[in-house]
Amino acid sequence: MGRHRGRYAEEPSGRSRRRRGRGGAFAALAAAMVIVVGLAVAGVYMFGQGDGCGGSDIELDVAVSPELGPALTDIASDFNAEEHTVDNRCVRANVRQADSANVAFGITGAGATMGDTDSDVWIPDSSVWSRLVQSQAGEAIITETGTSLARSPLVLTERTEFAEDGDEDTTWMDVVPTAAPGEEADRVVRVVDPARSSSGLGTLYLLHGALEEATPDADTFNAHMTAALQALHQGASADEDAAFLALSGGSAEAPPVMVMSEQAVWRYNAAHSDSAAQPNYLSDGTYFLDYPYIVRSEDSEITRAAEVFRTAVRTDKAVERFLAEGFRDSEGGLDASVLTEEAGFLAEEPGELPAPSEGSITELTRFWNQLKMDSRVLTIIDISGSMLAEVPGTGLTRMQVAGAASAEGLQMFSDSSELGLWEFSTNVNNGMNYQEIAPIRELQATDEAGNEHRDVIGAAIQNLEPLPQGDTALYETYLAAYQEMSRTYRPDRTNVVLMLTDGDNDNPGGLEFDELMSELDSLISPSRPIPIITIAFGPDVQHLEPLQEIAAATGGAAYMTEDPTEIGDIFLQAFSLRIADENDGS
Repeated sequence: MGRHRGRYAEEPSGRSRRRRGRGGAFAALAAAMVIVVGLAVAGVYMFGQGDGCGGSDIELDVAVSPELGPALTDIASDFNAEEHTVDNRCVRANVRQADSANVAFGITGAGATMGDTDSDVWIPDSSVWSRLVQSQAGEAIITETGTSLARSPLVLTERTEFAEDGDEDTTWMDVVPTAAPGEEADRVVRVVDPARSSSGLGTLYLLHGALEEATPDADTFNAHMTAALQALHQGASADEDAAFLALSGGSAEAPPVMVMSEQAVWRYNAAHSDSAAQPNYLSDGTYFLDYPYIVRSEDSEITRAAEVFRTAVRTDKAVERFLAEGFRDSEGGLDASVLTEEAGFLAEEPGELPAPSEGSITELTRFWNQLKMDSRVLTIIDISGSMLAEVPGTGLTRMQVAGAASAEGLQMFSDSSELGLWEFSTNVNNGMNYQEIAPIRELQATDEAGNEHRDVIGAAIQNLEPLPQGDTALYETYLAAYQEMSRTYRPDRTNVVLMLTDGDNDNPGGLEFDELMSELDSLISPSRPIPIITIAFGPDVQHLEPLQEIAAATGGAAYMTEDPTEIGDIFLQAFSLRIADENDGS
């Protein structure tokens, strides 16, 4: 424990001064004796302790997650005034607010930072950051002390005016976005970018677990998880300020539902009394932010100073200060006058689910970043004569069904994704077996007439017309498309060739399979991946093996269905390919 010096009390102002008689003289003498004795005792104490705070202070740099900053700053102020010592030198705790992801990425180099990420003590909002550092930067000095300064569970948050009344339990499966691309959702689920937010990352972890438990089939799980991630991407907020703004501006048609910490709900309500929100506690448990006390130095003096400060932040007075800011203590307790029942907060702590492991953190972050990276896709659609055949039970041709499915798949792409469109058969354009219908451009780009590229692509798909006498020059088109994507490769995007066909290769005198594979082998580069994804449909597809070999060689996938109406579902499976690859460890 540090040494505490006494303070002298001043005479209260406004007290009437009386003329001193004998009693006054005795009082003055007694006061003088107290001062003399006090000085003597202090002198002995100082002599026994050496120089006391006479030397230079030990400056303890403490980086803390911003929401915990105000409380910890007050605690540090009292701590510094009490003059705690190590080796007769005063310890001064200097608290500054630091974004948890910023510090973590400053240590690992795995993401962008704003600088100033060094500190002696680090108190992030969650242990996920220290685990991430330990898994990605093994040489980093990260000493976990086992101390959690405060806790706050993740809750579902909705504007009070839009919240549904009822006693039905809400689970994390209820939170998983289920609307198909292009469909209007009953409510928009928003998270803070999981790449920089532990609440966002915790949400992915909880949704991943709920889906995994409810969907044992791997392919179905990958497809549903991909759809959920895509939906979350559309509503993700860059930071908490943006999340608060989204929550305060929700419309009655699609009120936003945010996943955030209980304490964040309290802070939001403090700043948005005119659009207050309320928490919804999920019945199947939740993940907690735990604010761990982490030491980042091996210097003996600093580590001992950090231990002295750690003792101070665990006192009852310190805990009360944390509770006053809307946190819970290590036992789940709260200040009922802060997290009030009237505002929807529950006194009983919700059930706690296990925190994500280092592997889960890395995996989920990779999933998110992979889908976050915009796609660059060259879509090629078969217009051979067989596309005129009617799909039984629909009254539509294969071309019409494929066009509708392609238009639906178009909705899966963000505005900043790049798409292009080719058609192919035989002798499509002056002896060529393929031709460009729309160049590869950002979907939000506009042409000279002011038309958005998304609309141009959509209209072009609907206007595709099969060639009645056309055959299927599949292999030559694969090669030409791969050459084009290699020539125009974008390393900041996911470059993909997407082929839709209703038949096997049928082009007498054209490129043979072995020739195609040889040509592809000369073009394929591990550092410039261009997966070929093929969706083959209809009864005319007799040989899937060649398409699978092409997919394997390029890191893509080949799907086949006899029912063209299933193309939409296959689109979703195709986009889950990246998640499936990561699950396989590739």
